[in-house]
Amino acid sequence: MKWVPGGTFAMGSETHYPEEKPAGPVSVDGFWMDETTVTNRQFGEFVNATGYLTVAEKAPDPAMYPGADPALLVPGSITFDQPRRPVDMNNPMGWWAWTPGASWRHPWGPQSNLDGKEDHPVTQVAFQDADAYARWAGKSLPTEAQWERAGRGGLDGQEFAWGEGIAPGGVERMNRWIGEFPWKFRPRPNGPRKPGTVAVKSYEPNPFGLYEVTGNTWEWTSTWFSDKHEEPTSRCCAPSNPRGPGVDDSRDPASGIPRKVIKGGSFLCAENYCSRYRPAARIPESIESSTVHISFRCIVEPV
Repeated sequence: MKWVPGGTFAMGSETHYPEEKPAGPVSVDGFWMDETTVTNRQFGEFVNATGYLTVAEKAPDPAMYPGADPALLVPGSITFDQPRRPVDMNNPMGWWAWTPGASWRHPWGPQSNLDGKEDHPVTQVAFQDADAYARWAGKSLPTEAQWERAGRGGLDGQEFAWGEGIAPGGVERMNRWIGEFPWKFRPRPNGPRKPGTVAVKSYEPNPFGLYEVTGNTWEWTSTWFSDKHEEPTSRCCAPSNPRGPGVDDSRDPASGIPRKVIKGGSFLCAENYCSRYRPAARIPESIESSTVHISFRCIVEPV
């Protein structure tokens, strides 16, 4: 783990997506954070020690999905299905697929495995899976404010985790989609040959010593989602260690399922779509969802 010093920083952004507003000062106390996302190897140690079954390894509760085809209510999860041609960018179903048998052991479906990917981020983990691992390890999941403080690495006001410029000097600093998302992916030297995760510590760490805080995988936080940051309650003082809104404010308008904030972007973020590979970026994720591009890392707060 790496020490993230406490301090005040500018959280959010006024120049990107609406949910990142309003930007303003926030103060957090120092804490320890995992230098990488939890890997398949580490998650496997947890499962071997406890016999834990993830959400994706259990059949969905029919009560949560009224009207769903019973044939689809089997263990499984969500995978990326790369189309062969341009698709309607307003319809994410053009590139997402419900895949029976997908789980953390088989992240792309039952025919996939973790051979050679022991040091890749664990994926296909829902919020409760991440929380269960954290508790087992004697740790916790970061709040959104803690994650953003850590992700910025002390570079207050900078766009990326390393400063300015998406690829300074022409050098890639993260695992992102290069090409026209979601159908045209351009492999690059020393990079992935197809869309997917890379091993942790594949790129240089940020100034706090944290690896792949943007790109590669989204990361769960403990903060319930709302569609904007809280307005400052005082002009003189930065909010201290904010925990975010309550669960009721986070519920998806359509399903009513609570949602958590996830941070950092993933290997599916592209310049032409979802350019959220920045510390300020944030999106909601339903707590029961697990996908091929979401992982997590843990923190320890001093007593």
